[in-house]
Amino acid sequence: MCGRYAASRRPEDLAGLFGVEKWEPTETLEPDWNVAPTKQVHVVLDRPVKDADDRRPVRQLRVLTWGLVPSWAKSPEGAARLINARAETVHEKPSFRRPFASRRCILPADGYYEWVTGADERQLEEKGKRKRPRKQPYFVTPADGSVLAMAGLYEFWRDRTLPDDHPRAWRVTCSVITTAAETAPLAVAPAEGPASLSDIHPRMPLMLTPDRWDAWLDPARTDVDALTPLLEPPPGGLMRAYPVATAVSDVRNNGPELLEELAAPEAGTLF
Repeated sequence: MCGRYAASRRPEDLAGLFGVEKWEPTETLEPDWNVAPTKQVHVVLDRPVKDADDRRPVRQLRVLTWGLVPSWAKSPEGAARLINARAETVHEKPSFRRPFASRRCILPADGYYEWVTGADERQLEEKGKRKRPRKQPYFVTPADGSVLAMAGLYEFWRDRTLPDDHPRAWRVTCSVITTAAETAPLAVAPAEGPASLSDIHPRMPLMLTPDRWDAWLDPARTDVDALTPLLEPPPGGLMRAYPVATAVSDVRNNGPELLEELAAPEAGTLF
């Protein structure tokens, strides 16, 4: 899954990376090394500019809320539960099928966090000596230092309690698409720990390589059969993973120190 990630690149850098034509400096976000559900996040999307005479899609960098609210939802209360959409079923689930057809986006990230329960902790749990075993967080990131372009969906939700001209009458939210974690060896693996992403968690964000960005973002592509190949995972062996401090487990902690690699896991022996 993807339940936490880091996004520290500046908007101007993201604009250059993704060929963004429009972004509002007043809507930009500060670097965030501990992005959690319901936070505001940067997304890249292709869409006509509101109220413009030219209705062609324009590549934009927008600020949305992480946690998709379906357009038909009565309230936004369930947003925190829809932070991920499974690639295998995204085309058929009521919450995701319409956004998948025409409202696809990219969530840029440095990498994402995933937690592993250590072997020592599992033994204590099995013996009844620990009810809540400590989990060791790992940071997963492209081995070459490039941006992690996570495939996503976005949706509009109208708050009927507000008048049409209210600035918050429309809520725009997003979700990250996940796929089965790859079993290929990591490009760079820790000396003691997981050898593949599947050793860490059975799911991972769907990473889009640059050759798929344009096709994924193109809102004119609405045929599900034609879109399905874009849900294929990227080639294996592009990622590295390493243990980081358990401080990242608290969403109140934030800063570049959260990405510092540990010499050894804090939660004891893992594998």
